[in-house]
Amino acid sequence: MDRRDPPPTEEGWYVLHDLRTIDWDAWRAAPDRERDRAVEEGVEYLESVESVDADRGDSAVFSVVGHEADLMLVHLRPAMSDLDTLQRAFERTAFAGFTERSSSYVSVTEASGYTERARDYFEGEVDDDSGLAQYIRSRIHPDLPDDGYVSFYPMSKRRDPEYNWYDLPFDERAEHMADHGDIGRDYAGEVNQIITGSVGFDDWEWGVTLFADDPAAIKDLLYEMRFDPSSSKYAEFGEFYFGRRFPPADLDAFLAGEGVPTDAGADESAGDSDTDSALRNELDALGVGADAPDGAHGIVLRSDADAVREEVDGLRDNFEHYDTHVLTEVREDGDGTAVVSVWETESAADTARGFLSDLPGVTEATTGPLDGGAATTADAGESDDDGGESIREELNDLDIYAGQPHGEDVYALVLYSEADPDDLYAEVDDLRGSFEHYDTHVKTAVYEADGADTAVVSVWDTADAADTASGFLSDLPDVVRQAGDRGAAAVPESRGDPAGTSKAPDASEDADGERGDSPASDGSSAFGTMGMFYTVKPDHREDFVEKFDTVGGLLADMDGHRATHLYENREDENDMFIASRWDSKEDCMEFFRSDAFGNTVDWGRDVLADRPRHVFLA
Repeated sequence: MDRRDPPPTEEGWYVLHDLRTIDWDAWRAAPDRERDRAVEEGVEYLESVESVDADRGDSAVFSVVGHEADLMLVHLRPAMSDLDTLQRAFERTAFAGFTERSSSYVSVTEASGYTERARDYFEGEVDDDSGLAQYIRSRIHPDLPDDGYVSFYPMSKRRDPEYNWYDLPFDERAEHMADHGDIGRDYAGEVNQIITGSVGFDDWEWGVTLFADDPAAIKDLLYEMRFDPSSSKYAEFGEFYFGRRFPPADLDAFLAGEGVPTDAGADESAGDSDTDSALRNELDALGVGADAPDGAHGIVLRSDADAVREEVDGLRDNFEHYDTHVLTEVREDGDGTAVVSVWETESAADTARGFLSDLPGVTEATTGPLDGGAATTADAGESDDDGGESIREELNDLDIYAGQPHGEDVYALVLYSEADPDDLYAEVDDLRGSFEHYDTHVKTAVYEADGADTAVVSVWDTADAADTASGFLSDLPDVVRQAGDRGAAAVPESRGDPAGTSKAPDASEDADGERGDSPASDGSSAFGTMGMFYTVKPDHREDFVEKFDTVGGLLADMDGHRATHLYENREDENDMFIASRWDSKEDCMEFFRSDAFGNTVDWGRDVLADRPRHVFLA
């Protein structure tokens, strides 16, 4: 009999799942000083293993639900000897004396070469800096996801006479694995996974660790997979361990029988409720009755300007084009003028706050959910999104523009390249194949415009995922700054650039056409915006292009406008992308408040297949 070909594999970090049961009788009988020492040393150990540098692994602790254990410690480290050291270091803590190991599992992160593209990697036909290579490295050197719930189980492939996985031809096994993976991709954004190999390390062949914020999502995924032949015919499963992650500082609360993480406990919830009531009460005191769905978020701004009502009227007309808008009103009370805006989602409210904060005379803004969660109050000009801004600044240094589409829970990256479009597309297609293995990936596409550099757009469910993807995207060839953001005086006239051509060089340009030092002409100070994913009905594509030409003529005459281009997805001509560059956010906002923009949005209702998404960059 011919020997079957095993798939090539590459290993990364070694993994220990350490399951512990608490000796509750001993814990209850121990003097307070012993328990205090145990908690102190336990917290110190857990915090130290979780604070390891990212290139040295990761660790987390979980409260296990059910009878199998009370705690699960998960460690990822570069060497098996590191795991050996970690488990012995735990045994030296006073806390370990109150625990017994109920189970454990030793394995190593693993990537296998079942797909044709993966085999190219293992055969050395893929560059080390390619998207595929970076994807495989991310699989074998993963971070533990921040999702609240975890499910761990070991498994093996069957060797029954009728269903023997290891007797199947390679191509048949590869087909099973591809079909199995397709099911998992249907749960992108809901369930994250880490797959580890354990042949020779433990009693089973693989370990599967799933993470999700909704525990039902894990159940639904595994239920659907049970009907797939790779599971129903060829898989055997061990015990399942299900738990909830909590921070090391909550160990005392865990041992006291309190809810963990403690920010979900009663004390914190009561504090949040008081704050939420204050926000809701302020709306009531202003006479604003918001019939909003669960999860709605509100904004209350205070202004000392006289003309704020007229400005709000213009903004409200634009807000009403978005499905997530509930209301925006101006009210007067003893403290002056208040602007109230309510939205169905937090992300939509955050975006609206950016518009509203530019209103004249704003002194403070309070934002938060109407029911459940905490509200925040900040003085004018302050922002509670320092993390997002720091990411934007870092990406800006890589010539990558980042932002969050208006009212959406996704994050967008855009870069521009002078490379040959066909060569660039091949590189992006390779990256996209790797991105699609990530649950948080929404879309990556190449867009082209007449007379402009090619654009690459990548959309992700989370800011962290987008930040990680930017590292891959920044390695694409010939990445450049956006047109209108490089100090260029003019670009050749074309339909793709109707507004960036006729504007004469301004006073900040030198005689030779180079930009001077004024802030308005410095590329680093430019403000970018894009209307992305204008999905046009096929019958109205030409109408949309003509409308863009008309609006482009208006843009050319507006102060602070630099350049605007209409891009088309090279794989779908009805998927449009507009990139626009301005001297400042104030200049851009003038356009969004204009009648021309409002009329264009009204017109778009008939020609667009879906509502547009707007994202502000830089």
